[in-house]
Amino acid sequence: MSSVKRLVESGNCNQPVPLEYVFKTNPNDDCTNITEADTIPTIDFSLLTSGSPEQRSNVIQSIGKACREWGFFMVINHGVAKTVRDEMLRASKSFFEQTEEQMQEYAGKKLFDPIRWGTSFNRAVDTTFFWRDYLKVHVHPHFNAPQNPPGYSEILQEYCKRSREVAGELLKGISKSLGLEENYINKTMDLESSSHQLLVVNLYPPCPQPELVIGLPPHSDHGLLTILMQNDLQGLQVHHNGSWVSIDPLPDSFIVNIGDHMEILSNGEYKSVLHRAMVTGGATRMSIATAHGPPLQKVVVPAPELVHRENRPPAYRGIKYKEYLELQQCSPLDGKSCLTHVRI
Repeated sequence: MSSVKRLVESGNCNQPVPLEYVFKTNPNDDCTNITEADTIPTIDFSLLTSGSPEQRSNVIQSIGKACREWGFFMVINHGVAKTVRDEMLRASKSFFEQTEEQMQEYAGKKLFDPIRWGTSFNRAVDTTFFWRDYLKVHVHPHFNAPQNPPGYSEILQEYCKRSREVAGELLKGISKSLGLEENYINKTMDLESSSHQLLVVNLYPPCPQPELVIGLPPHSDHGLLTILMQNDLQGLQVHHNGSWVSIDPLPDSFIVNIGDHMEILSNGEYKSVLHRAMVTGGATRMSIATAHGPPLQKVVVPAPELVHRENRPPAYRGIKYKEYLELQQCSPLDGKSCLTHVRI
């Protein structure tokens, strides 16, 4: 397996881009309809955790509005130290600066291998290769980490612990915004002891013809929430009201989005949203995502309290989280196609 980073450094992709990386868009898709006018809502995390009762109530309402209208929001004042975030970005960059021979021990083929390094999404099923290398690590409930570079394991563990804490508080706010008890999601999804957390580090090297390739095509995320940070380069676009919105995060913020399993749990009240990763021509973009979901054996179904309260029949059938991940991995990454398998 050869990475995109090696392809770029070898000079073999200067002109033209290898045909297997040329992303063919559907002519019916509104891929070129891009707006800079809108931006995702901003949530002040400190008011959720430490604000007055009135401030907390207002923030919970804002979270609900953001989940309902966007499925994405920015989180500021989250309490994760800048030193931790900067070191996580630096150490992750160092991981990809190793030789491919050094990283080869993590070139896993199986979805639940503790650590996997690779390229594209799943080269076994991808009809087009994506301009992206990745590192995926299952970090909770059982912690794993690459041995190199030195010190990476320690900073990875600290960053993932802090992101779990942020996710837990956000899920309390989301529970309240749905009219449920604050700890409803954490309790019913068994998150307090055995939540599943997956770390994904995405590397998008520069491309001489960025208009021909894509980092990741339009897709939604599995799990309940994804928390993302990135280096200084833009590339994330969110589908909203028929247009693609380029996201320019506020300094020191996290980007949070609703996952497919929050859509199932809320019986469609909060929907996961299509987003994509674009590629630049001048520099390497890197993003670090932590996907927060229930235990792998947990069957996720629409919350009975919401089904009964709204007098709406369940819109999704129950499915084990593990089975959903397997379904996503064995299929081409294509919009919200996995979610259609559980819609009733």
